[in-house]
Amino acid sequence: MNPAIRKKFLGRSWLVLWGVMLPTWSEASDLLNVWQAAQQHDLAYQAAAAGHQAGATQKDQASALWRPTLQASGTEGRMSSQSQIQGAQFSAPGFFPATNNANFNTSINGGLLQRWSVQGRQPLISGDRLAQGRELDLKSQVAELEWANARQDLILRTVQRYFEVVLAQEALRVARQQTLAVERALAEVQRKFELGEVPVTDTHEALARREAMKAQVLAAEANLQMKQQALGDMTGINPDELTLAVPYSGALPTAGASLNDWLMDASNHNLQWQEKSLQVEIARQEAKRYGALSSSSVDLVGEVDSDHLTGSGNYGSASNTLRTSLVGVQVTIPLYSGGMRSAHQDEKTYLARQAQAESEQVHQLVLLSTREAWLGVTTGTQRAEALAHAMTASDDRVNSTHLGQQVGDRSTLDLLNAQSEAASTRLAWLQARIDVLINRLRLSALGGHLEDSDLQGVNALLTLSPSDPK
Repeated sequence: MNPAIRKKFLGRSWLVLWGVMLPTWSEASDLLNVWQAAQQHDLAYQAAAAGHQAGATQKDQASALWRPTLQASGTEGRMSSQSQIQGAQFSAPGFFPATNNANFNTSINGGLLQRWSVQGRQPLISGDRLAQGRELDLKSQVAELEWANARQDLILRTVQRYFEVVLAQEALRVARQQTLAVERALAEVQRKFELGEVPVTDTHEALARREAMKAQVLAAEANLQMKQQALGDMTGINPDELTLAVPYSGALPTAGASLNDWLMDASNHNLQWQEKSLQVEIARQEAKRYGALSSSSVDLVGEVDSDHLTGSGNYGSASNTLRTSLVGVQVTIPLYSGGMRSAHQDEKTYLARQAQAESEQVHQLVLLSTREAWLGVTTGTQRAEALAHAMTASDDRVNSTHLGQQVGDRSTLDLLNAQSEAASTRLAWLQARIDVLINRLRLSALGGHLEDSDLQGVNALLTLSPSDPK
């Protein structure tokens, strides 16, 4: 399959399938709203945006390396000058022949100096500039990859924190329901105890379970507050004002392709690995800057200077004016730097080797994470289905245990244990469904093509009210 076509298939097939299998729920937009708010308020994302803008300027820096530079300078101040010329030849109109062995002396003490200079330089040949320009171009590409990776990371973190709040809310809701059930069971046990139908141990068991449930509710409330605060910090909104939807029903997404296809996709398009590969090349370019061929340079140079000094000295009032201009080619060849350049080159060479090893390590981790996410989708779907059957069986067990308690075949503790197991199974089932959704998004991110539109597939599975698994 063509890589571009396969990439599009891997990234979008699950979204299309969800849209076909599930009706669109117009009000299940909380996740998208949270995502939009996160783009505006998440501090890590804002930092990445600033870094992206900074990285974009590096292309301009690379281009500027080969453009001409022009600078001007000016100086005004007090200056003293003494000059002596001996053995000169002097000639002037009206004086013949010329006078040999003439002496000229000038003197200005504390005179006014006015100096200006304009210099221009056009690089022609420079191995250092060539390597530096390539390095800057590569860094700008790294900045683009970091920005794309930051968007993917924000999507994953938004979904993760959203569902953390969802699970915390569900855990609290289930704990409160269990508490009510325990309260009812306790009232029933106390009534039967007063009638002499049950032993006192049933009362003690119900009381102990009620206190345990109170502690569980308190822990669930604290956990929910922490998860809500984390979501609020990311989005700047109050989660209490949102009615978070839950993935109770609907067919879960599939991996959409084989593991080998996903591993190949991650090897070719994973953003983190591409970034590390570019950093290896950056390290190599830095090492080249200190090589023997990169040390020399050829520049076209031009310069205009003017010095004007006026004042008085040992011989009365005087003034000196000197103007020079230069256009030529300058060749610079470093001869000896005390071993500094070679030491720098050795350092950069070792850093390049370090970057290469880190790149290979990232590649291994990417492939391992891809395998983990793929298994999380494929086996996670099966696990969710198994838990759905277990949840149905747990509900049946609660009903049969309740009937058994009424006829005296089951104790109150048996009923409370059955209810607790049913609640735990329901939470585990919901956690399994959420894990599949997150792993599917992670799979797209590892392939380098997780986008905003992928959240629509998640929203298609969200509902406001609980329902049994289908």
